[in-house]
Amino acid sequence: MQQPLKLYNTLSRQKELFEPINPPYVGMYVCGPTVYSYVHLGNLRTFMTFDLLFRYLTHIGYKVRYVRNITDVGHLVGDGEDGEDKIGKIAKLEKLEPMEIVQRYTNDFHRVTDKFNMLSPSVEPSATGHLIEQIEGIKELIDKGLAYESNGSVYFDISKYNEQDGQYGKLSGRVLDDLLNETRDLDGQTEKRNPLDFALWKRAAPEHLMRWPSPWSVGFPGWHLECTSMSTKYLGRQFDIHGGGMDLKFPHHECEIAQARGINGVEPVRYWLHTNMLTVNGQKMSKSLGNSFLPAELFSGSHELLEQAYSPMTVRFFMLQSHYRSTLDFSNEALKAAQKGYKRLANGLRVIKMLEYKPAEDVAIDTKKKQDIEKSFQAFYDAMNDDLNTAVAIASLFNLLKYVNMIYMNQLAPAAIGEETFDQLKTKFVSFLEDVLALKEEPASDSQAVISGMLNLYREYKEQKQYEKIDQIRQYFKSQGLAIRDMKHQIDWAYEE
Repeated sequence: MQQPLKLYNTLSRQKELFEPINPPYVGMYVCGPTVYSYVHLGNLRTFMTFDLLFRYLTHIGYKVRYVRNITDVGHLVGDGEDGEDKIGKIAKLEKLEPMEIVQRYTNDFHRVTDKFNMLSPSVEPSATGHLIEQIEGIKELIDKGLAYESNGSVYFDISKYNEQDGQYGKLSGRVLDDLLNETRDLDGQTEKRNPLDFALWKRAAPEHLMRWPSPWSVGFPGWHLECTSMSTKYLGRQFDIHGGGMDLKFPHHECEIAQARGINGVEPVRYWLHTNMLTVNGQKMSKSLGNSFLPAELFSGSHELLEQAYSPMTVRFFMLQSHYRSTLDFSNEALKAAQKGYKRLANGLRVIKMLEYKPAEDVAIDTKKKQDIEKSFQAFYDAMNDDLNTAVAIASLFNLLKYVNMIYMNQLAPAAIGEETFDQLKTKFVSFLEDVLALKEEPASDSQAVISGMLNLYREYKEQKQYEKIDQIRQYFKSQGLAIRDMKHQIDWAYEE
């Protein structure tokens, strides 16, 4: 059931019909976390977008190999090419092995992605686990005249690359002459032939903890080379989709293209995807402004800018309400609105799983409602096929939710839409929410058995007209984030919206 999916390609700067190199197989790579700090929301938006794409491609029939790496070496203080490795710096301060730091932050990253219901990638390689591939790639670039050794370090030669029609800067839209003018007067470039040349291998200073032998020196790989080596190993010389946050377009992804073309002789990636940044109350999210949230602070409501706690599914739903290429602004008002919207869908999800088709010979098919439901199915696909337009896709789900609630409230007989459409409503509503958007129910603090027991008491007290006890049960449900639905045909509970 492969759909005509269109994706915005950063390289061509337009939406393109997605056509994998080897259908139905899709190779997809996203630059994973740099594990020297706790994961922040900007990164999470990127990983959530690629999780969504992974899920949707699988949903529409593709077989996807999704690679998300762990960057555990090569990031230097200030993100430059000189200075101390960030992981090594923390290890020295805490008197630990660098890989203990790596493991701590990798574990935290996995806990957070689990909270947001993200699927594990097909492969999760680490940079330190692929040093052989990186060294072999450097040798290949030196042999082709695209890299040179200088004082034990190795640099990629931008000028030689462009002489071979490399077009360095084409992804980000940067002009090489302008870049040269911007960097010409910078200090610390004496090892390089050109100030734009970037490190493939850095000779380690004596105090540098993370270091390995190579033909050029005892040192460590450059940050940009890691992703090229790992993506090539697991996805081949050319693969379908690559991306990350928009801040990685330059220089990281620009360097990846140059390296990969230099080593393999072909354009490495068919479709480049980049997510936009997060803002808070209209300001760019950053640690220096004090408006950057850790996921744990969102879940507990402990940050001074938060008025309350917000659950993982509330935050995921909030992010899905905005297109991945648009700026997303965090505010308490927006998060509270997302909380209500998510709980409405979660209630529908809980309800539809309980609904059963009941044939009725005396009920005529309501053609208008039946067609509207079926149009909403297609509207969901049309939105997702339009460069993952989740905001429009969610709108179609709320239209389906209207019919779920009508059936639940006995306002619409299942037979009025026919058994086939009813079955589709049940399966597609659940699949769209759980399998594609990855929105699931967040269970109340008490077990279902306790909730059922309290509802039985509620029914008994209602029959006995013990209104004070009824109010006490209602108040208890409210304290648990739940509400009692006292309807003519049944008494049930729901997530409080």
